[in-house]
Amino acid sequence: MIETDILIIGAGPAGLFTVFEAGLLKMRCHIIDALPQIGGQLSELYPKKPIFDIPGFPSVLAGGLIDNLYEQIKQFKPGFTLNEYAINLTKIEENLFEVTTNKGTVHRAKAIVIAGGLGSFEPKKPLIDEISSFEEKGVNYFVKNPEDYTSKNVVIAGGGDSALDWAIHLSEITSSLTLIHRRNEFRGALDSVEKVRLLKQKGKINLITPAEVTQLHGNETLEAVSVEHEGETKTIKTDYFIPLFGLVPRLGPIANWGLEIERNAVKVDNSTDYSTNIPGIYAVGDINTYPHKMKLILCGFHEAAMACQSIYQRLNPNKKFVLKYTTVSGIDGFDGTRKEAEKQVVASID
Repeated sequence: MIETDILIIGAGPAGLFTVFEAGLLKMRCHIIDALPQIGGQLSELYPKKPIFDIPGFPSVLAGGLIDNLYEQIKQFKPGFTLNEYAINLTKIEENLFEVTTNKGTVHRAKAIVIAGGLGSFEPKKPLIDEISSFEEKGVNYFVKNPEDYTSKNVVIAGGGDSALDWAIHLSEITSSLTLIHRRNEFRGALDSVEKVRLLKQKGKINLITPAEVTQLHGNETLEAVSVEHEGETKTIKTDYFIPLFGLVPRLGPIANWGLEIERNAVKVDNSTDYSTNIPGIYAVGDINTYPHKMKLILCGFHEAAMACQSIYQRLNPNKKFVLKYTTVSGIDGFDGTRKEAEKQVVASID
């Protein structure tokens, strides 16, 4: 039996930052995540991809951001149940929930914060015969380690931001990079489309549109792909085929917890505290939905802060909490550390 103040479902950036905000309020946290490591999508899908919209960081690698978030919360000694996912939820009493994982681990908490990102997700796979036999043998649905593609021949298929971004990034290290899209128009950022156009002109990217990969070839590993383009079929030799058609999100067992669901996301009250229809359960980050929702990491940070304030007031109805800036109040970690701003020297002038 694991007992804590707040049980967090999901160890992505929003879930990790929830630990920090809760720690400032002297509330302990425990995190459940289905992956074997913390970081969610940032660690699992693109740890070495730069992120450009984190305040204060002109550019930060996804994996580096997770490292920094963990360093920030270590002082609050969070617990982790990794490589397990939450299945059953039972409300024991007003401020006490019990959550059991697929491996039978039982957790009890006074409040729950769901920060599961896209939930459980799987890639949208192209309808190509025998594609499954080449998975991890030349067919990859995610780019985890860009270094794996150094001096290799790579074919990317897709027309969104992910396909454009990786085509731009990998074109600098591959022997050849071919980008294939079934339309002439791309639905990614205009800046990325312009970069691909310039790289095409420089001969760094072989752009084929409108076209589709129709067949894969190889013995033990992938050796070539067939591409249908303008009524003709051509064969392109390649070491890797990376179809980037997006992800199919699935809430999994959370969908059976009695929460209000809309378009595969958990509805929350964004006018107050990102609470769900079940008192004591909150949802932050990409897994929640509300009017004008923006799926940005920085929005998840804000939602986590608001949810923790609400949880504190819920668990301590007779205590008056006064928000203080950390520059003034400092930070007292659960590990006995004390961080505070350096004191100004006060001196008189004769």
